[in-house]
Amino acid sequence: MIRHLIELDDPHSHHFRVTLTVPRPAADQVVSLPVWIAGSYMVREFGRHLSALEARQGTQALPIEQLDKTTWRLRCSGRAALVLRYRVYAFDPSVRTAFLDARRGFFNNTSLCLRVHGREGVVHRLQLGRLPTGWQVATAMRPVAGGPARTFEAADYAELVDHPVELGLLWRGSFVAGGVPHEFVVAGALPGFDGRRLLADARRICAQQINFWHGDDGSAPPFDRYLFLLNAVEDGYGGLEHRASTALIAARRDLPRERVDAASDGYVTLLGLISHEYFHSWNVKRLRPADLATPDWSRENYTQLLWFFEGFTSYYDELMLRRCGLVDAPRYLRLLAKTINAVAATPGRQVQSVAEASFDAWVKYYRSDENTANATVSYYLKGALVALCLDLSLRQRGGSLDAVMRLLWSGSGAGGAGGVDGVDGAGAITEAEIAAALAAVAGRPMTDELREWVHGTDELPVAELLAAFGVQARPERATLAASLGLRLSEGPVSGVQVKSVLAGSAAAAAGLSAGDELLAVDGWRIRRLDDALAWVPRDQPFELLLVRDQRVMTLRLVPQPGTPLASTVSLHLLDKPTRAVARRRRDWLHD
Repeated sequence: MIRHLIELDDPHSHHFRVTLTVPRPAADQVVSLPVWIAGSYMVREFGRHLSALEARQGTQALPIEQLDKTTWRLRCSGRAALVLRYRVYAFDPSVRTAFLDARRGFFNNTSLCLRVHGREGVVHRLQLGRLPTGWQVATAMRPVAGGPARTFEAADYAELVDHPVELGLLWRGSFVAGGVPHEFVVAGALPGFDGRRLLADARRICAQQINFWHGDDGSAPPFDRYLFLLNAVEDGYGGLEHRASTALIAARRDLPRERVDAASDGYVTLLGLISHEYFHSWNVKRLRPADLATPDWSRENYTQLLWFFEGFTSYYDELMLRRCGLVDAPRYLRLLAKTINAVAATPGRQVQSVAEASFDAWVKYYRSDENTANATVSYYLKGALVALCLDLSLRQRGGSLDAVMRLLWSGSGAGGAGGVDGVDGAGAITEAEIAAALAAVAGRPMTDELREWVHGTDELPVAELLAAFGVQARPERATLAASLGLRLSEGPVSGVQVKSVLAGSAAAAAGLSAGDELLAVDGWRIRRLDDALAWVPRDQPFELLLVRDQRVMTLRLVPQPGTPLASTVSLHLLDKPTRAVARRRRDWLHD
């Protein structure tokens, strides 16, 4: 058994202390820390936060040989246990790494727990040291019955690093969905936070998804309990899926409030995040890319299938909100229109296919810069639209994407005893298997659609397919900044600074650059670029005064009203669809 003792070494300097005990080590025992965490496809170099590494066997100090940036070798003698002690700096508030201060602690074991090479398959035990008065522990890892307090156990290293741990003063609530106990833990919520509403809404999402995956056969969900860990902060958003839990971060203002019935846009966004990460319990944690079936923690792990595992999950996350009644059909269509407009405003969709974007996630999606929108496309957003197009195409032939997902689930063995990262081959699928499931449901091959929509860069037939379901896409004026091809942020002086310039836009033609700070339009000071519409006729050229590298300069902007950037779309339900169209729309939207 491998043992990890995690202690709060110094919360004020944000350090954990870790003690690793390895019984019967190898003569040349190698240990390493992962460089990435499953579900977040970027090398994050967790080892850079590890320091003061010491090793002993009994009373004998051992020399440590560092083999690379995240790997060490110990020359051991005899059978005495190897004990390593080290510190880990933890001050990243995201869901991907580790955090510690005087009020809260959080960690993923990819950030804290060294991997003992050759012993990954044995039981791993994690024990937490003393905690401040009133602090609680929340994790989906199995507690050791009858063992020391705050001690948990995982079957192997792969399971150990798939259970995040939350520490601190926590709000807790629970519910049952699909016969499975679920717990919601919230850190940092404001007074007046409506926990009962959050629990009720989360339960509806979970029940809907359990029915989606298991309603036909009555099988049980692939976990015997589930845990939501939500960190409420001043400003933030994100989530990371795990086999029986998810770590979430959201703005405090987006949590539901007592005595406020209306669901704010921020709260709906949070519900969509909850839905997204929960859907991943099936689609990526069990049903997963064959390329990632056995993760290599020391390097990038490439796959072209993130358009399916992230994109299709992004399609279903908001659709599930509609199906369980948390949003009505018009609000769902507004959410869908937001995705459509975001992809349309990304010139990179004509440069890189969504399959290529999946493969390049390690260097492009997670390392975005001012040119990202021109060079790549989001496999989340375009992947969601690919799912939409496939779903609507299948429904016109009497099938559905729902049936495809369930066929892949049952056919891959993902619902068996294994099927979790690194356990065995159950649930690992390839694009060929996705294509076969699509063909089985459609009654014909859909290779042309996959070639054009997934591996090509042509526009997706979203508007035409929606029209067949009684949904009309209507063009609307884009904001001035968007129509010019500008993405803006707050500037240090004027408050308006160029974040990125979209390729082929009026702003690109005029010579604007990321970093430019906008001062005035036709001689009038601006605080927002769209303020200029008060004195500049839309679609007419104007002079733009700006600062670049301390130099003041003037550029002439010539709007391009006929380009795709000049308009967005809104989606509307047709009032009197035909009977056949109404039936298709009802089956799709549960409207």
